[in-house]
Amino acid sequence: MKEEVSKLAKALKQRFVAHPWHGITIGENQPNMINAFIEIIPSDTIKYEVDKDSGYIMVDRPQKFSNNMPCLYGFVPQTYCDKHVAEYCNTKTGRTEIVGDNDPLDICVLSEREVNRGNIIAECVPIGGFRMIDGGEADDKIIAVLKDDQVYGNMTSIEEVPTKVLDRVKHFFLTYKDLDGASKNVEITHVYGADEAKEVIKRSYVDYQENFGDADQLLTEALTAVLKEKV
Repeated sequence: MKEEVSKLAKALKQRFVAHPWHGITIGENQPNMINAFIEIIPSDTIKYEVDKDSGYIMVDRPQKFSNNMPCLYGFVPQTYCDKHVAEYCNTKTGRTEIVGDNDPLDICVLSEREVNRGNIIAECVPIGGFRMIDGGEADDKIIAVLKDDQVYGNMTSIEEVPTKVLDRVKHFFLTYKDLDGASKNVEITHVYGADEAKEVIKRSYVDYQENFGDADQLLTEALTAVLKEKV
């Protein structure tokens, strides 16, 4: 039975594309090296976002201003911002009312190279992040560098990133909702280093596990149950 389940699971993975959020792994060496699923690139004038149910890239909305996303942007697979991420945010800010935003953990990936498409997986190294709070919800933005990038690839600390680069990314997140007035509820309380970024990643992974479980294990259990019914 175990061998049959393993073969069937392998066949399904070879036949069907994995869901970007659930089917792609966070990375074997997380939180030191992680996968990022890139939804938006700097040249995009449309805000693209993964549809949580289907896994397809959908149009969220046209960008309202000329200041496009200044870096590769997406989320960390198999992460979720819930009570553990919110608890850490409350601890670091001295607040008590912050909750998780119930979304995958957002990530900004810095690279010197011009990437001409989204809907890709990028292996990257987290070096810091922005503690962003949006409407009372923890909405951390992890800052990472693309693995082996010729300019950013050897950076291990957010302090190594040019201030003007970080300012550009920060400015985008603080202003991109200005047209509808929502940015008034957005704040970045801290710019933190690699250790805190890795703690946020670990906590978001725990939040994911507690809310969704392990995708491979769930598939194995489902296939086992189906095969048992046929015996």
